[in-house]
Amino acid sequence: MAKQYIGKGLLVPDHVITRLMMSELENRRDQHWLLDGFPRTLVQAEALDRICDLDLVITLNIPFETLKDRLSRRWIHPPSGRVYNLDFNPPQVHGVDDITGEPLVQQEDDKPEAVAARLRQYKDVAKPVIKLYKSRGVFHQFSGTETNKIWPYVYTLFSNKITPIQSKEAY
Repeated sequence: MAKQYIGKGLLVPDHVITRLMMSELENRRDQHWLLDGFPRTLVQAEALDRICDLDLVITLNIPFETLKDRLSRRWIHPPSGRVYNLDFNPPQVHGVDDITGEPLVQQEDDKPEAVAARLRQYKDVAKPVIKLYKSRGVFHQFSGTETNKIWPYVYTLFSNKITPIQSKEAY
């Protein structure tokens, strides 16, 4: 059901994404999580509150035009899910998957008009969520346009707030 909304360039409605996420997170109660893009609305945040207390919430404040440009340059190979970006991970041959030679497609929600609409919609619904997490003292914001310049600050925050997890996968 979520795929139908995403394919049209729309945000997945609360009732759909919340049911999906709560089901997944309930199955992982005894694990550590890193959530990306959830919760986006107060309804989602309230549902998450019922199953956990968040340690840390971050947002990346990236200029609108930068986000729009990056997302608009994303192309995928649907059968495999491989993602290419024309700026920093381009295919060897434009429009063609490196491995299979099959055509790449740009999803509807990655086209410039859809990206712009999605970003505007996100900004409106995220304001109350940001306010909620600021009031709890768990919210942190980082600004910039380049991952390699923002990441050291994000990493330092994680390192200072969350105990490192030792697992077999980390080796």
